[in-house]
Amino acid sequence: MSEADLYPINFNGVGGSTVLFGAEWPRFLPSDFKVNSLYGFADDWPFTYEDLLPYYELTDEMVGISGRPGDPAYPTSDSTLMREAPIGRVGVKAAEGMNKLGWHWWPGTQAIITKNQGDRGACARWGMCMHGCPEGAKGAFDVAMWPAAIAAGANIITEARVREITVNDRGLATGATWIDAEGNEHHTAASVVIVCGNAVGTARLLQMSTSNLFPNGIANSSGLVGKNLMMHPFVGVMGIYEEDLQSWMGPLGASLYSLQFAETDLSRGFQRGAKWCAMPIPGPMDVLDRYKDLPLEQRTGAAGQRLVEKALGRSFEWAAGIEDMPDESNHVSLSHDLFDSSGLPAPKINYRLSEDSIRNLNWNVERMHEAHRAAGAIETKEVPWMPAVGWHMLGTARCGTDPTRSVVDQYGRSHDVPNLYIMDGSVFVTSSSVNPTSTITAFAARATEHLIETAADQEAPL
Repeated sequence: MSEADLYPINFNGVGGSTVLFGAEWPRFLPSDFKVNSLYGFADDWPFTYEDLLPYYELTDEMVGISGRPGDPAYPTSDSTLMREAPIGRVGVKAAEGMNKLGWHWWPGTQAIITKNQGDRGACARWGMCMHGCPEGAKGAFDVAMWPAAIAAGANIITEARVREITVNDRGLATGATWIDAEGNEHHTAASVVIVCGNAVGTARLLQMSTSNLFPNGIANSSGLVGKNLMMHPFVGVMGIYEEDLQSWMGPLGASLYSLQFAETDLSRGFQRGAKWCAMPIPGPMDVLDRYKDLPLEQRTGAAGQRLVEKALGRSFEWAAGIEDMPDESNHVSLSHDLFDSSGLPAPKINYRLSEDSIRNLNWNVERMHEAHRAAGAIETKEVPWMPAVGWHMLGTARCGTDPTRSVVDQYGRSHDVPNLYIMDGSVFVTSSSVNPTSTITAFAARATEHLIETAADQEAPL
């Protein structure tokens, strides 16, 4: 981590990273797929927003997404969304400031159901979305996807670590070797292997999977496995108000969001944009976390209590996630010094914030202070970008049409190994400034449909 400005938040859990997420579900903007064509830097994706649109709509329905259709920042869509969650007093206050400035805002689009659905209850605004929902309203995949998959015959093996994707002498994947919780090694044979380990875990596994045919790791003839890591630097500004905003009430991720500054405007002094979200501050520890830059004696004891009394219930945070651009020097490799309890090399992260990203962060901080002041805040405080916010891990096995400049094709199929697929955020070419979960899921749905439709032509070792 000494060579990383941001630390990836990696954890194991059934449901993946949706277990610990704020349930924000925005789509990429159309321009996100063609940055090079529009602006002359980075690379275009091998497909467009329009190509992915049917799968955005499909996964909205599968997961259970709430929101308000018609956001003018996006093209018209036929998605059937549940009614949006209430924006609450926080959202109303945030919107007042944006309206005064003439800036875009829209109620949050969330992986949160707002009406009862099966054994899942509607959102009751607990404000605990990040860590779990007592009602089952948050569409974490252990709730929204796995029950149906298990009913259809899927088998989950937990507490297992995959050591290697195995191949035959024809260069086809034959399955995976994995280690169970007791340290026993197993091999599961497969005609098709699909990897979904995020940009850190996937890059690590591909690099561990060496053989005579793939001495530098499987699917890595381009040399790009692990390269171009993107992690969405994130910064916030808290505003404190005189009014009671009930800011302990959810949803936690975003009462509303703004794409006012999401598109490129080179006159600002940096390449791409930022997506804002208005976030509640639900508890005393959340308030004190915003003051962790203060000396300990100024945020504990009686001093800490005064901070809580001043801000709790009367504050919210405008937070900006910026688009960081792909850079091959930001990468995941295998550690030579650190190993997990199964003896497998840990991933080593090299990631530095670019000067472009720093300018982007600083510019948006000033605008967020302005938005709070316009809404009537009596005090504003920058919440500096934090190293431990690498929750969006993207780009280390990018998709594309040129095998020398990408790892997989537009459907996640490895250019090198025709029965090996990657269907996670590592396939991203650029990162957008919006949360990636909706786009990861839509990419996977599109790729899976294509895999099924072309099954008769699929090369397989069995």
